[in-house]
Amino acid sequence: MKQIVYLFLFLPMMIWSQSSFDKAEKLFKEEKYEQAQPIFEALLKTDPSNLKIIEYLGDIAGSRKSWEEAIGYYEKLKDLKPSEADYFYKFGGATGMRALEVNKFRALGMIDDIRESFEKAIKLDPGHIDSRWALIELNIQLPRIVGGSEGKAIRYSNELLKLSPVDGYMSRGRIEEYYKRYKAAELQYKKAIAVGSSVESYKMLADLYKNKMNQPERARVTLEEYKKKNQVNK
Repeated sequence: MKQIVYLFLFLPMMIWSQSSFDKAEKLFKEEKYEQAQPIFEALLKTDPSNLKIIEYLGDIAGSRKSWEEAIGYYEKLKDLKPSEADYFYKFGGATGMRALEVNKFRALGMIDDIRESFEKAIKLDPGHIDSRWALIELNIQLPRIVGGSEGKAIRYSNELLKLSPVDGYMSRGRIEEYYKRYKAAELQYKKAIAVGSSVESYKMLADLYKNKMNQPERARVTLEEYKKKNQVNK
C-alpha cells in the first residue's frame, strides 16, 4: 500500500520533469538556447547527476563562449562517466578556447590538460575523429618549445586517413596550408574532393585559392562545381 502511495505522489513530478526536458531539448535543437537554459537549470536541481542535462548546459555555455562555465559542466561529466570519450573531447575543446583568452603564462599551464583530454578521448574511442583534428591543430599551432610538432600532426593525419579518407586528406591539406606549402595543400584538398565530395573539402580548397594563392576566380569555380554536383545528387 505504501508503494502505491509513493507512486501517486511522485508520478506527477516525473511526468512534469519529462515534459519539461522534452520542451528544453526541443528549444535547444532549435538553437533557442536562452529559453532552454533556465528549464535545464531547474531540472538539474532535481536531478543533479543527469548526464544529458549537464551536457546540454555545457553546450549552451559554449555557444555563449562562457568557457569557464562550460569547463565546469564538462568536468562534472568526466567525473560522472569517465568512460565517455566525447566528454573528454568537449572538456579539452572548452579548455583550449579558454586558453586563447588568458595570458600566455596561464595558457601554457593549460596545454597538458588540453592534450591529455584529446588523447584520452582517442584511448576511450579509437575511432574518435574530432579529437585527432583537435590534436593536429594543437600540434601545428603550438611552438615546438612547448610541445608543438609537425611530425605528430602528420601522425594523427595518417590515422585519420585510415579511419576516414576524406578527413585524412583534408587534415593533411590543413597541415600543408599552415606551413605555406600551398601547392601541396591544393593536391590534398583535391584528393579529399575525389574521395568524398564533402562541402567542407570544397570550401577549404576555395578558401586556399582565394585567401592564400590569390586566385579568386578558381575559388568561385570550385564552389560552383560543388553546387552543380549537389544539384545532380538531389
